[in-house]
Amino acid sequence: MAASLRAQAIRWLARREYSRVELEQRLLAKGWDKSDVRAALDELTALGYLSDARYAHALTAQKAGRYSRRGIAAELKAKGVGSGEIEDALAQASLDDEAAMTALWQRRFGRAPANEREKARQVRFLQSRGFALSAILKLLRRPDASGS
Repeated sequence: MAASLRAQAIRWLARREYSRVELEQRLLAKGWDKSDVRAALDELTALGYLSDARYAHALTAQKAGRYSRRGIAAELKAKGVGSGEIEDALAQASLDDEAAMTALWQRRFGRAPANEREKARQVRFLQSRGFALSAILKLLRRPDASGS
């Protein structure tokens, strides 16, 4: 039974990286015993198949340019990654929140909001990606926010 638990975990890890907490939750949802799951995850970590640091780097690379540093950190924290791994992944990634926000806004909207309703929609979208309200409003007030 423990062999099939380990095989299931390896199958999932072969598809993509998982944080330890995320993989543990998935295995527990499948009905595996908590002590067996933890033992299997300890073994996979020792073998190098499971790594929160590697997961943090992979997710940071995936989200860079579409999410702010704060948004990426919040998602990693929600997935159970430790603060040390989060800080390391963010430090190694070349993330520029202002450039990412401007490029994302340009791709998504490309022009200044025509009215308050449109402005609110743009603000909500950028906030959902983890950008600060003050930075968003600064972007929307810029004269070049007309999409030129």
